[in-house]
Amino acid sequence: MHIQEISDEVAERLKLEESQPQPGPKTSEPEVTPTQKSEDNGTFTPAAAAMFPELSPGRAMTGKKTVDEVVAELKKTPFFMTELEENDETEAFKALAYEGTPLENASEFKEQGNECFKTRRWADAKEFYTKGVLILAAEERKRKQSSSQQPTTIKPKGEDREQEKSKEEKKNEETSEEEIAKERATLESLYVNRAACHLELKNYRSCWLDGSAALRLNPKNIKAYYRSARAFLAVGRIAEADDACARGLAIDPSNNPLKTVARDIIKKAEEASARQRREAERAAKEKRREMLIKAALKAREIRTRATPQPPEMEDAGVKLVPDPDDPASHLCFPTVLLYPAHLESDFIKAFNETDSLADHLGYVFPLPWDTEGAYTLAGVECYMETISGGLIKLGKKVPLLKVLSGGKVEVVDEVVRIFVLPKAQAAGWVEEFKMKKAAERGDR
Repeated sequence: MHIQEISDEVAERLKLEESQPQPGPKTSEPEVTPTQKSEDNGTFTPAAAAMFPELSPGRAMTGKKTVDEVVAELKKTPFFMTELEENDETEAFKALAYEGTPLENASEFKEQGNECFKTRRWADAKEFYTKGVLILAAEERKRKQSSSQQPTTIKPKGEDREQEKSKEEKKNEETSEEEIAKERATLESLYVNRAACHLELKNYRSCWLDGSAALRLNPKNIKAYYRSARAFLAVGRIAEADDACARGLAIDPSNNPLKTVARDIIKKAEEASARQRREAERAAKEKRREMLIKAALKAREIRTRATPQPPEMEDAGVKLVPDPDDPASHLCFPTVLLYPAHLESDFIKAFNETDSLADHLGYVFPLPWDTEGAYTLAGVECYMETISGGLIKLGKKVPLLKVLSGGKVEVVDEVVRIFVLPKAQAAGWVEEFKMKKAAERGDR
């Protein structure tokens, strides 16, 4: 069509406008209605707008949308996608770049994966198998969706369904079913091969998930049972490994790899059983030792108390020594020596009930931070807090058992606390301590 030519429709419209009488000159500018805006305002008069064709259906759908909304709509179309989500649909869409049918493309990826697997390139092989899986898994979903959407038809009475189809339709259906069977067999093989890669890469959960996917396609796949059993066994899930192995051997009792797994499962089960026995024995022994300690404390009339937040002491605690399983052994207490005058402390991990303060102060003194030499065995006084909130003075040669069994003091969180002060500061500290306790009782 030449540029000078115009359509018959436009020509007829122009003739009609020329035949109409032209208005005379006006002294004032006519009032402009909303539908008669000039082209300067971006719209046309009804007569001018009629000369243009209607918008296409696609443009009409976006005519009232903003630019951002139109861009968002375009990005939903694969041709305009700028960001593809990593999912089965987009991965299957990528596979369309390859020529051939889905079965041919998936088979090609399978062969590439096999080549990588032979050279022990497990990660590369896994990626190739995954591409093949995505293609054929997408085909499986399409078939399921189409079958679920097909309406059910009532067969005519007395007629066989096969008689309703032509020979050509039967032939096409047989070809399609054969193609589907090949696709499913290839998909099953891809799952099993990828499971082998996951097993080598120690992706055990992915391994048994792929094994499960293969078994859904073919419940008699021995390799799927074998690799799933290996994966379960690797993470100590012995019951699941035994079940997978047993199911495989039920299908092929002479399968040597499965027999090897069965032996490994028995070995692991025995080891797990032995660990459980040892753990049970250890727990029983610890419980018995706790009972012996409680009995020893009760027999000695030593009061104890636990707080909601006991201090972290690792393995320190009240113990029976030298034999924790002998009720005749001595009690031993972790002990903290507090120096309130200098805000310092020392920790004695094992203070035997038969020991005295002198036995431990003898090696604790001199203190490294005591530059004045105020802390000596003869120059200090020692105290413990009583249950009533007062203080009791300790003799430095008195056994610890005699102090604890009097019923006036208690062991809090399995730790004995002893205040150590220079004699020159002891009286003043005692008075200050009593005043604080009296104030606390007044507040309560």
